[in-house]
Amino acid sequence: MTKSEECYIVYLNTGQPTNDNDLSSILSPRMKYIDEYRNGELAKKYLDLIAKTITRPWTIMEICGGQTHTIMKYGIEELLPKEITLLHGPGCPVCVTPIEMIDKAIAIASQAGVIFTSFGDMLRVPGSEKDLLTVKAEGGDVRIVYSPLDAVKVAQQNPQKKVVFFAVGFETTAPANAMSVWQAKQLGLKNFSIICSHVLVPPAIEALLSSPDNHIQGFLAAGHVCTVMGYEEYIPIAARYKVPIVVTGFEPVDILQGVYMTIKQLEEGRHEVENQYSRSVLREGNVGAKKIISDVFTIINRKWRGIGEIPHSGLKLNKIFEYFDSEIIFNIEMIEKQESPLCIAGLILQGQKKPNECSAFGTQCTPEHPLGAPMVSTEGACAAYYHYKK
Repeated sequence: MTKSEECYIVYLNTGQPTNDNDLSSILSPRMKYIDEYRNGELAKKYLDLIAKTITRPWTIMEICGGQTHTIMKYGIEELLPKEITLLHGPGCPVCVTPIEMIDKAIAIASQAGVIFTSFGDMLRVPGSEKDLLTVKAEGGDVRIVYSPLDAVKVAQQNPQKKVVFFAVGFETTAPANAMSVWQAKQLGLKNFSIICSHVLVPPAIEALLSSPDNHIQGFLAAGHVCTVMGYEEYIPIAARYKVPIVVTGFEPVDILQGVYMTIKQLEEGRHEVENQYSRSVLREGNVGAKKIISDVFTIINRKWRGIGEIPHSGLKLNKIFEYFDSEIIFNIEMIEKQESPLCIAGLILQGQKKPNECSAFGTQCTPEHPLGAPMVSTEGACAAYYHYKK
């Protein structure tokens, strides 16, 4: 690629000319409109650049389910050179919430005197026998909220009820969930609690890379997670396992630029952490958000649905705030449950299988009658394949 072509791509992406020879100024785009990152001309330039750079097969995993949906929706997988294999990772927090935790939420939501609040995508995730939407249909007071702080307001308005919020997510949602607990403490609320099922991305990446079945050669890291946490945690992982990790956004041009940056590293024999999503992500992340997380939560081992326990991969409330812990308040025993034998969600979340390789996909397992969480979550790989690639 000529220098003039490189400068043209930089100009399209940033709106400013550059004399930089290595495209590094692409990493600081100034976004004005979302359509700029759905620009077909710019996407074509990146596809051409990828095709000119690649000389051998490479396997890349995008961590985030939001990225998977973009890849499926815009047909990016079909547009890339055949030498590139994209794997879909475990970056769907709804999908990796253990079935035992879903059952515990269902048991709490079914109790009299409880208002159970949650984001909408958790309501149809199947437990061992039913889901939270069924509890609502059976008369349980199950409500969709758009923020955990909304659940705090519900607790203020209903002092005679026990209000529970289902705190699920990666580092992205942890600050708001932590703030809800902190605010409830400041308000002196005695009727608010959370079921905490937070999971952390870096330990999951390490678990995948240390697996004997691993064949991942590069990662597209989740931009929203890194907006909160930064990307310093990824640097020792990239060095230890010799894999490039590129922090990547969620629009088509973001994905293509992230793929190009990963391929460029692989072809050059480098294994560094680079930041494609610099319009949102700083190396150190959001310092204030990280502080509220560390003030309210502590790191624990966490079981991931379909994968198993990953050391140091979860969060729970620390001792100062544990009287807001629903698991302690309701003291419901955790019972080990088995997934449907037809569901291969665990293999899909680890990148070992793709959704359309499941014998139940689109037949016994559909969004209306799911066997596993990836079929109903808005970030689930199975849902993405069903809607965009069926």
